[in-house]
Amino acid sequence: MYSTIITSLENGTLLITINRPDKMNALNKDVIQDLGKAMDEVYNNEDIKSAIITGAGEKAFVAGADISEFLALGAEGGAALATVGRNLVFDKIAYCPKPVIAAVNGFSLGGGCELAMACHFRVASVNAKFGQPEVNLGLIPGYGGTQRLTRLIGHGKAMELLMTADMIGAEEAKTLGLVNHVVAADELLNKAKEILQKIHTKAPIAIANIIACVNECSDGNHHSFDNEIVRFGECFETEDMKEGTKAFLEKRKPVFKGN
Repeated sequence: MYSTIITSLENGTLLITINRPDKMNALNKDVIQDLGKAMDEVYNNEDIKSAIITGAGEKAFVAGADISEFLALGAEGGAALATVGRNLVFDKIAYCPKPVIAAVNGFSLGGGCELAMACHFRVASVNAKFGQPEVNLGLIPGYGGTQRLTRLIGHGKAMELLMTADMIGAEEAKTLGLVNHVVAADELLNKAKEILQKIHTKAPIAIANIIACVNECSDGNHHSFDNEIVRFGECFETEDMKEGTKAFLEKRKPVFKGN
Protein backbone atom coordinates (compact mmCIF):
# COMPACT_ATOMS: atom_id res chain seq x y z
CA MET A 1 0.00 0.00 0.00
CA TYR A 2 2.89 2.35 0.78
CA SER A 3 6.34 2.72 -0.78
CA THR A 4 8.04 4.98 1.77
CA ILE A 5 6.35 4.31 5.11
CA ILE A 6 5.49 1.30 7.25
CA THR A 7 2.33 1.17 9.35
CA SER A 8 1.18 -1.15 12.11
CA LEU A 9 -1.89 -1.04 14.34
CA GLU A 10 -1.64 -2.13 17.97
CA ASN A 11 -4.08 -1.44 20.82
CA GLY A 12 -5.81 1.26 18.81
CA THR A 13 -2.61 3.17 17.96
CA LEU A 14 -1.40 3.34 14.36
CA LEU A 15 2.40 3.49 14.26
CA ILE A 16 3.53 5.34 11.12
CA THR A 17 7.25 4.89 10.41
CA ILE A 18 8.91 6.89 7.64
CA ASN A 19 11.14 4.26 6.06
CA ARG A 20 13.99 5.93 4.15
CA PRO A 21 16.87 5.45 6.61
CA ASP A 22 19.47 5.60 3.82
CA LYS A 23 18.20 9.14 3.07
CA MET A 24 17.82 10.09 6.75
CA ASN A 25 14.06 9.72 6.15
CA ALA A 26 14.01 12.94 4.11
CA LEU A 27 10.62 14.11 2.88
CA ASN A 28 10.02 13.84 -0.84
CA LYS A 29 6.87 13.74 -2.96
CA ASP A 30 6.36 10.03 -2.33
CA VAL A 31 6.66 10.41 1.45
CA ILE A 32 4.17 13.28 1.41
CA GLN A 33 1.71 11.21 -0.61
CA ASP A 34 2.11 8.19 1.68
CA LEU A 35 1.76 10.23 4.86
CA GLY A 36 -1.38 11.82 3.45
CA LYS A 37 -2.90 8.39 2.77
CA ALA A 38 -1.92 7.17 6.23
CA MET A 39 -3.59 10.18 7.84
CA ASP A 40 -6.74 9.50 5.81
CA GLU A 41 -6.68 6.03 7.36
CA VAL A 42 -6.39 7.58 10.83
CA TYR A 43 -9.42 9.77 10.15
CA ASN A 44 -11.59 7.08 8.60
CA ASN A 45 -10.74 3.82 10.40
CA GLU A 46 -12.81 3.49 13.57
CA ASP A 47 -10.34 0.96 14.96
CA ILE A 48 -7.67 3.66 15.06
CA LYS A 49 -7.90 5.82 18.18
CA SER A 50 -4.52 7.59 17.87
CA ALA A 51 -1.29 7.67 15.89
CA ILE A 52 2.46 7.90 16.39
CA ILE A 53 4.76 9.24 13.69
CA THR A 54 8.43 8.27 13.82
CA GLY A 55 11.42 7.59 11.57
CA ALA A 56 13.22 4.35 10.74
CA GLY A 57 16.64 3.80 12.26
CA GLU A 58 18.40 5.60 15.09
CA LYS A 59 19.92 8.54 13.20
CA ALA A 60 16.91 10.54 12.10
CA PHE A 61 13.23 11.23 12.61
CA VAL A 62 13.24 13.26 9.41
CA ALA A 63 16.42 15.14 8.51
CA GLY A 64 14.64 17.57 6.18
CA ALA A 65 13.19 17.74 2.71
CA ASP A 66 14.71 16.20 -0.41
CA ILE A 67 16.61 19.30 -1.58
CA SER A 68 17.20 17.90 -5.06
CA GLU A 69 13.48 18.41 -5.76
CA PHE A 70 13.86 22.18 -5.22
CA LEU A 71 16.23 23.00 -8.06
CA ALA A 72 13.70 23.34 -10.86
CA LEU A 73 11.12 25.32 -8.86
CA GLY A 74 10.24 28.99 -9.13
CA ALA A 75 7.89 31.07 -6.96
CA GLU A 76 4.75 29.34 -8.19
CA GLY A 77 6.29 25.87 -7.92
CA GLY A 78 7.66 26.54 -4.45
CA ALA A 79 4.31 27.80 -3.19
CA ALA A 80 2.57 24.81 -4.79
CA LEU A 81 5.01 22.43 -3.08
CA ALA A 82 4.23 23.95 0.31
CA THR A 83 0.48 24.04 -0.34
CA VAL A 84 0.34 20.38 -1.34
CA GLY A 85 2.34 19.35 1.71
CA ARG A 86 0.21 21.39 4.07
CA ASN A 87 -3.07 20.15 2.60
CA LEU A 88 -2.06 16.49 2.27
CA VAL A 89 -0.16 16.07 5.54
CA PHE A 90 0.60 18.91 7.93
CA ASP A 91 -2.90 20.32 8.41
CA LYS A 92 -4.38 16.81 8.46
CA ILE A 93 -2.12 16.02 11.40
CA ALA A 94 -2.62 19.29 13.24
CA TYR A 95 -6.41 19.23 12.96
CA CYS A 96 -6.89 15.48 13.34
CA PRO A 97 -9.63 14.76 15.90
CA LYS A 98 -7.58 11.85 17.19
CA PRO A 99 -4.29 12.45 19.06
CA VAL A 100 -1.12 12.25 16.98
CA ILE A 101 2.27 12.13 18.74
CA ALA A 102 5.69 12.57 17.16
CA ALA A 103 8.26 10.10 18.52
CA VAL A 104 11.43 11.94 17.56
CA ASN A 105 14.53 9.79 17.20
CA GLY A 106 17.67 11.59 16.06
CA PHE A 107 17.65 14.54 13.65
CA SER A 108 14.42 16.49 13.23
CA LEU A 109 15.41 19.26 10.85
CA GLY A 110 13.65 21.52 8.37
CA GLY A 111 10.52 19.78 7.11
CA GLY A 112 11.14 17.11 9.73
CA CYS A 113 10.95 19.63 12.55
CA GLU A 114 7.82 21.05 10.92
CA LEU A 115 6.34 17.54 10.76
CA ALA A 116 7.05 16.99 14.45
CA MET A 117 5.53 20.37 15.32
CA ALA A 118 2.37 19.60 13.36
CA CYS A 119 1.76 16.68 15.74
CA HIS A 120 -0.20 17.42 18.89
CA PHE A 121 2.91 17.00 21.01
CA ARG A 122 6.35 15.44 20.91
CA VAL A 123 8.33 12.78 22.78
CA ALA A 124 12.06 12.78 22.03
CA SER A 125 14.97 10.41 22.51
CA VAL A 126 18.01 11.81 24.32
CA ASN A 127 19.91 12.04 21.01
CA ALA A 128 17.23 14.06 19.22
CA LYS A 129 18.24 17.30 17.50
CA PHE A 130 15.85 19.99 16.30
CA GLY A 131 16.37 22.86 13.87
CA GLN A 132 15.06 24.91 10.97
CA PRO A 133 18.08 25.34 8.65
CA GLU A 134 16.17 26.63 5.62
CA VAL A 135 17.90 30.03 5.77
CA ASN A 136 21.13 28.23 4.82
CA LEU A 137 19.45 27.51 1.48
CA GLY A 138 18.16 31.03 1.01
CA LEU A 139 14.70 29.83 2.03
CA ILE A 140 12.26 29.92 4.91
CA PRO A 141 10.20 27.05 6.32
CA GLY A 142 7.17 26.37 4.12
CA TYR A 143 5.13 23.77 6.00
CA GLY A 144 4.09 25.98 8.91
CA GLY A 145 7.44 26.15 10.68
CA THR A 146 7.59 29.91 11.18
CA GLN A 147 4.14 29.83 12.77
CA ARG A 148 4.27 26.68 14.89
CA LEU A 149 7.78 27.24 16.24
CA THR A 150 6.81 30.74 17.39
CA ARG A 151 3.66 29.47 19.07
CA LEU A 152 5.49 26.64 20.81
CA ILE A 153 8.64 28.38 22.08
CA GLY A 154 7.89 32.10 21.86
CA HIS A 155 8.74 35.03 19.62
CA GLY A 156 12.33 35.77 20.61
CA LYS A 157 13.76 32.26 20.64
CA ALA A 158 11.92 31.35 17.44
CA MET A 159 13.42 34.41 15.73
CA GLU A 160 16.90 33.34 16.86
CA LEU A 161 16.61 29.70 15.77
CA LEU A 162 15.01 30.56 12.43
CA MET A 163 17.60 33.21 11.57
CA THR A 164 20.73 31.39 12.82
CA ALA A 165 19.69 27.87 11.68
CA ASP A 166 21.13 26.60 14.98
CA MET A 167 20.27 23.09 16.15
CA ILE A 168 19.17 22.40 19.72
CA GLY A 169 19.28 19.14 21.65
CA ALA A 170 16.43 17.27 23.25
CA GLU A 171 16.84 18.70 26.76
CA GLU A 172 16.91 22.30 25.52
CA ALA A 173 13.89 21.54 23.34
CA LYS A 174 12.08 20.30 26.44
CA THR A 175 13.06 23.40 28.42
CA LEU A 176 11.74 25.62 25.63
CA GLY A 177 8.43 23.71 25.41
CA LEU A 178 9.06 22.17 22.01
CA VAL A 179 9.20 18.66 23.54
CA ASN A 180 7.05 17.19 26.32
CA HIS A 181 9.26 14.27 27.36
CA VAL A 182 12.86 13.14 26.82
CA VAL A 183 13.61 9.44 27.24
CA ALA A 184 16.24 6.87 26.35
CA ALA A 185 16.13 5.80 22.71
CA ASP A 186 14.93 2.30 23.54
CA GLU A 187 12.05 3.73 25.59
CA LEU A 188 10.83 6.23 22.99
CA LEU A 189 7.95 4.31 21.44
CA ASN A 190 6.93 2.81 24.79
CA LYS A 191 6.61 6.29 26.30
CA ALA A 192 4.48 7.53 23.41
CA LYS A 193 2.28 4.44 23.58
CA GLU A 194 1.93 4.78 27.36
CA ILE A 195 0.63 8.34 27.02
CA LEU A 196 -1.79 7.36 24.28
CA GLN A 197 -3.15 4.40 26.23
CA LYS A 198 -4.04 6.83 29.02
CA ILE A 199 -5.74 9.14 26.51
CA HIS A 200 -7.65 6.17 25.08
CA THR A 201 -9.45 5.83 28.44
CA LYS A 202 -10.97 9.31 28.02
CA ALA A 203 -14.10 10.27 26.07
CA PRO A 204 -13.22 10.41 22.33
CA ILE A 205 -15.57 13.31 21.54
CA ALA A 206 -14.13 15.29 24.44
CA ILE A 207 -10.60 14.59 23.20
CA ALA A 208 -11.54 15.74 19.68
CA ASN A 209 -13.04 18.92 21.09
CA ILE A 210 -9.95 19.59 23.21
CA ILE A 211 -7.78 19.31 20.09
CA ALA A 212 -10.10 21.69 18.20
CA CYS A 213 -10.23 24.23 21.03
CA VAL A 214 -6.48 24.27 21.66
CA ASN A 215 -5.84 24.66 17.93
CA GLU A 216 -8.26 27.58 17.77
CA CYS A 217 -6.49 29.22 20.69
CA SER A 218 -3.08 28.74 19.08
CA ASP A 219 -4.02 29.63 15.51
CA GLY A 220 -4.94 33.26 16.00
CA ASN A 221 -4.84 34.54 12.42
CA HIS A 222 -4.80 31.42 10.26
CA HIS A 223 -3.97 33.59 7.24
CA SER A 224 -0.42 33.74 8.60
CA PHE A 225 0.07 30.16 7.36
CA ASP A 226 -1.04 31.24 3.87
CA ASN A 227 1.33 34.21 4.00
CA GLU A 228 4.19 31.85 4.87
CA ILE A 229 3.45 29.83 1.73
CA VAL A 230 3.55 32.97 -0.46
CA ARG A 231 6.87 34.09 1.03
CA PHE A 232 8.29 30.57 0.79
CA GLY A 233 7.45 30.60 -2.93
CA GLU A 234 8.99 34.05 -3.40
CA CYS A 235 12.30 32.75 -2.05
CA PHE A 236 12.49 30.32 -4.99
CA GLU A 237 12.83 33.30 -7.35
CA THR A 238 16.03 34.50 -5.68
CA GLU A 239 19.61 33.87 -6.78
CA ASP A 240 20.43 33.21 -3.13
CA MET A 241 18.06 30.24 -3.06
CA LYS A 242 19.69 28.79 -6.18
CA GLU A 243 23.14 29.31 -4.69
CA GLY A 244 22.14 27.87 -1.30
CA THR A 245 20.59 24.77 -2.83
CA LYS A 246 23.51 24.13 -5.18
CA ALA A 247 25.98 24.63 -2.33
CA PHE A 248 24.11 22.12 -0.19
CA LEU A 249 24.11 19.50 -2.94
CA GLU A 250 27.77 20.22 -3.75
CA LYS A 251 28.70 20.03 -0.04
CA ARG A 252 30.20 23.52 0.14
CA LYS A 253 29.43 26.77 1.94
CA PRO A 254 27.04 29.08 0.07
CA VAL A 255 27.97 32.62 -0.92
CA PHE A 256 24.86 34.77 -0.58
CA LYS A 257 24.62 38.16 -2.34
CA GLY A 258 21.15 39.32 -1.31
CA ASN A 259 19.47 38.97 -4.69
